[in-house]
Amino acid sequence: MVAVLAAAISSRRASRDVVPIEVRVLIDSERRQRCLTWLEVSQGAGLAARTVCSPDTSKRGYRRWVIARLAQYFGSRELAHLSASQIYWDRVTSIQPVGVRETYDLRIEKDHNFLANDFVVHNSHAASFALIAYASAYLKAHHPAAFACALLNAWPMGFYAPATVVKDAQRHGVPVRPIDVTRSAWKCTLEDGAVRLGLRYLQGLRAEAAERLVAARPLGSVAEAAQRGVLTRSELETLAHAGAFAAFGLPPREALWQAAAVERDATSLLAGVRPPAAGTPLQPMTPFEETVADYAATHLTPGPHVMTFLRDRLRAAGVRAARELDDVPHGAPVRVAGHVIVRQRPGTAKGFCFLTLEDETGTANAVVTPARYERWRVVLNTSPLLEVAGRLERVDGVTHVRAVQLRRLEVPAEMPQGHDYW
Repeated sequence: MVAVLAAAISSRRASRDVVPIEVRVLIDSERRQRCLTWLEVSQGAGLAARTVCSPDTSKRGYRRWVIARLAQYFGSRELAHLSASQIYWDRVTSIQPVGVRETYDLRIEKDHNFLANDFVVHNSHAASFALIAYASAYLKAHHPAAFACALLNAWPMGFYAPATVVKDAQRHGVPVRPIDVTRSAWKCTLEDGAVRLGLRYLQGLRAEAAERLVAARPLGSVAEAAQRGVLTRSELETLAHAGAFAAFGLPPREALWQAAAVERDATSLLAGVRPPAAGTPLQPMTPFEETVADYAATHLTPGPHVMTFLRDRLRAAGVRAARELDDVPHGAPVRVAGHVIVRQRPGTAKGFCFLTLEDETGTANAVVTPARYERWRVVLNTSPLLEVAGRLERVDGVTHVRAVQLRRLEVPAEMPQGHDYW
């Protein structure tokens, strides 16, 4: 987060007392995990709603005492670190020549520097990035489960959202096991070469409640989990909705049915009364409904990708899967569709927009020209699922679709947000 903030400093000079406004992404992440409104956050932290929602515009950021108050309210170590750091979030406004001085850098023959997005990068930086890239590639190739687990635990750091990390791991042979109230820790863990999703990905589950659940094991029922974990009604329903009670033989809707009948107060006279074992009158979820429930409860799914359920209809309409683009010749018309996981429109791209679409077979790249970006701006920026029609191009070993038409795909699911880089 510190690196992200440092790269995003505004054009006006800041001070040590101000953390840049980009920290709002982290604050919003903490808020979303607890299913709170901005008003509830401001009231709980003892701050004015304007202070939380609309930080100091003259300073372009949040005062450190505000970040400290929010860190205490959320129990966030990262916010606490930012509030206490001695970093001055200043922007370089001018550089004065000081003459010839000795510098310390790696010496590499031939070209000393290289350009990245119009910035001159010294070869010591290049060597550092090369080492990181090599180490990452080695871990992904030889320890794919540990690599995926580490990426999931490092979130919100990273280029791709957790949903994409999960699907990439599965496509590379790593089993990903769902959240289980009897086995999952707070963070994701490794189990016999598989990744077990952690309780931290349940939207609205407090860390302290998760720690109580882990400490209270073994658990034998929904009622025991509710009482020993001191769970709120919404936390209990979130666990049930995510299928976290499957170890008790309860599919999501049956678990929801039992959760509604549970006495959560362990001191109540009814605490020892268990809900009847009779099944729920509710119809079991379909596989598609389970995927939708996963996205709603955790913003990811270890089950089928949502595009799996649209594939027959798309194939009948002539839309190809990402993996099938390898069979399309250069210059041929093609249609492809998927979940938009990345949108990039950097300042150095001269108005071009680059998309990454993900489906159940992999990822596909699309390029949108400036004119077509302006024409399709609303559809492109508001559609979680997108169909792209255009011509396939292969340039320097890279395959992409040069878009001529975009179409939003409708699906009754709350899809994870992609990353937008403008």
